[in-house]
Amino acid sequence: MNKLQLVWFKKDLRLNDYVPLVSASKNGPCLCLYIYEDDLINADDFANQHFQFLSQSLEELRKGLNNIGGDLIFRRGNAVEVLARLHEDHPFETIWAHEETGNLISYKRDIEVRNWATKKSVQFIENPQNGVVRKLQSRDGWSKNWNQRMNEKLTPAPTSIQTPPNINTGELISSKDFNMKHSKINKISDGGEQNAHECLDSFLNTRGQNYQKEMSSPVTAFDSCSRISPYLTFGNISIKSVFQKSKERANQIKSLSNDEKIKNKGWLKSLSSFQSRLRWHCHFIQKLEDEPSIENFNINRSYDGLRESSFNQNFFDAWLEGQTGYPMVDACIRALNQGGWINFRMRAMLVSFTSYHLWLHWKKPATELARLFLDYEPGIHYSQIQMQAGVTGINTVRIYSPIKQVTDQDPEGIFIKSYVPELNGLPDHHLAEPHKMTILEQSMYGCKIGKNYPNPIVDHAEAYKSARDKIHSIKKMASTRQESKKVFIKHGSRRTNRSPSKP
Repeated sequence: MNKLQLVWFKKDLRLNDYVPLVSASKNGPCLCLYIYEDDLINADDFANQHFQFLSQSLEELRKGLNNIGGDLIFRRGNAVEVLARLHEDHPFETIWAHEETGNLISYKRDIEVRNWATKKSVQFIENPQNGVVRKLQSRDGWSKNWNQRMNEKLTPAPTSIQTPPNINTGELISSKDFNMKHSKINKISDGGEQNAHECLDSFLNTRGQNYQKEMSSPVTAFDSCSRISPYLTFGNISIKSVFQKSKERANQIKSLSNDEKIKNKGWLKSLSSFQSRLRWHCHFIQKLEDEPSIENFNINRSYDGLRESSFNQNFFDAWLEGQTGYPMVDACIRALNQGGWINFRMRAMLVSFTSYHLWLHWKKPATELARLFLDYEPGIHYSQIQMQAGVTGINTVRIYSPIKQVTDQDPEGIFIKSYVPELNGLPDHHLAEPHKMTILEQSMYGCKIGKNYPNPIVDHAEAYKSARDKIHSIKKMASTRQESKKVFIKHGSRRTNRSPSKP
């Protein structure tokens, strides 16, 4: 007789290419479970926009399970306690889930669940969900392994599953029932597997043609970037599906006639760039998988004490409110506060600005950005934050100029004026440094610096020089170089990189 199986949906909320569900359905009737975990939902890195996206994903997942004879069971509480109660009422043989690389709360939770399962003689099987390798021994050969995984055959959703009768399924829970941190964000993407595939299809067939050229500017990035990241974060689509669909699209372009290829100019380079970023997606998550402590501590401990004792709360508040006096910085943080997304280069600039110009330790800005990013993925988040803050020892120190970013990425102020309307009357040549306008010009253009728009909270040239001197004084130390070698062995990419573009 087939024994009862439990499918634990953690953060892979889909039916297609979801191995745990298919494997469970082959071994017996299935309990499909989602647990509302208070520790995760009330954590500092979780906000109501995440809950909204989560709820939409769960609602669609439940309907999808209903269509194949199943249902989604909702429970709230500590994962071990929920599983223990379910096991008492409905003894299950195996827990099926995906390998999750999440924050420290989820990391410790998974260990506790495994310990409980071992004591109860319950199998706990976690299937790989991307290119991240659990218990990785060496970074050598990692990229080859990633390619192998991405080219594996996709797993179709089961056509039917058995569900035991008389189960109290429970209901979706409202965000009002939790004490989560609230954000001002009101314009986010809709969650769910169908929306994920529609988003990807629109990118691969229309929006992505100029991706390579247009991903860096916030003027064009909102349309030209894939916008698939939140769907990957919540597991509405697998990264393998995304990779294979992008390959299919590239092959389709290659098969076109020469005349058709001219019309589709730019696609192949854009798709190649996109596929590279899918690999980087897993590369950065691998770092957190290998070293969970980087959520809280510098990857390179030689940088401990660099900024921790000099946190300026006034600077931090001005940055978070978009009142720094640097238009591109302010526009980006305000865009995040409204919509939960900004492109990669602007994210890097925001972190660079807090780390170098404001000389703030990365942890508090990282937490706030986690709440603002709808696509917050802990492995990417903390790896990138530390890279941009200059505390890895193995990456180029990039101090982005918020002035140069205006002239490079938004010279006509299209993006800036959308989010910093105080500057709408300014001519283009004053947008990068509005504080340099004369009193007469301020009056002419209807923007008095210090009243309608703030003076810069720090001087760019002074802050740049001070930060550069401090960071390089540590980077060139023999002890830092020695520690950096260890960091590279553990975390460094073995692929040859192109020279980075100047910030």
